[in-house]
Amino acid sequence: MHKLITTLLQSSIKSLPLLSQGKVRDMYAVDDQHLLIVTSDRLSAFDVILDDPIPGKGQVLNSMANFWFERLKDVVPNHLTGIAPESVVKGLEEIEQVRGRAVVAQRLKPLPIEAVVRGYLIGSGWKDYQQTGAVCGIALPAGLRQADKLPQIIFTPATKADVGDHDENISFAQVEAKIGASMAENVRDISIRLYQQAAEYARERGIIIADTKFEFGLDSAGNLILIDEVLTADSSRFWPADQYRPDSSPPSFDKQYVRDYLETLDWNKKAPAPRLPAEVIAKTAEKYREALKRLTGKDLEA
Repeated sequence: MHKLITTLLQSSIKSLPLLSQGKVRDMYAVDDQHLLIVTSDRLSAFDVILDDPIPGKGQVLNSMANFWFERLKDVVPNHLTGIAPESVVKGLEEIEQVRGRAVVAQRLKPLPIEAVVRGYLIGSGWKDYQQTGAVCGIALPAGLRQADKLPQIIFTPATKADVGDHDENISFAQVEAKIGASMAENVRDISIRLYQQAAEYARERGIIIADTKFEFGLDSAGNLILIDEVLTADSSRFWPADQYRPDSSPPSFDKQYVRDYLETLDWNKKAPAPRLPAEVIAKTAEKYREALKRLTGKDLEA
């Protein structure tokens, strides 16, 4: 049985300095070398943070990311330290806030790009292809349909936008200009390897990973480190393989359920967002948990 701990819309760790608050994660300074990253139950859609949290979502994302960090650590080092989050906060209230939904990570210098990898033609890639016959400047064969599997995996980087702004797709040449040619190639090659290994594993468990994004940082020696979250239902499109049909947008184990609901409303996709009905919240929470169970074999830990 899974046991959902109190829903957390926003953390309030008073014993540590708050560094930043993203769409989902709250980041605190532990010391000069370490960060506490707390994954809330916030959900953003169309780059707007919704007022309604999804119960257990933060725990699911945290568990899923930790699973992939461990599974893929031979491809590239990651930012996890193994330090228990409960050991860096004070008092029962703060311990409850971090239990099952936080990690203590290395403090690194983040690269100013998002490493997006696509195996299928969907989302902004599909829109780009319809207009240009290419995705991020990468030419693709004519006649591809929505959600078609791509002839080969492609690396389609994006800028990292501030909260409330949209990420923008950029060319590989722009990545080279930002971080250097050698680092750009390294990020691209590692991102594709991560995606390939994860996609093969997930496919055996009935999930297609259509696309995903990775983020990287550099340590003091200039080594490339995988950071943030990895291969979660927030950073990836997970499709049930048995319901996959090209030429349509497949159902997914993520916030697409919320996006689809919001698309039925007369909303300009700017804050404030509409409130979510209880059934949409419950169904979304269920989809996140199902993805975790399929991929890891485990439900939320009590």
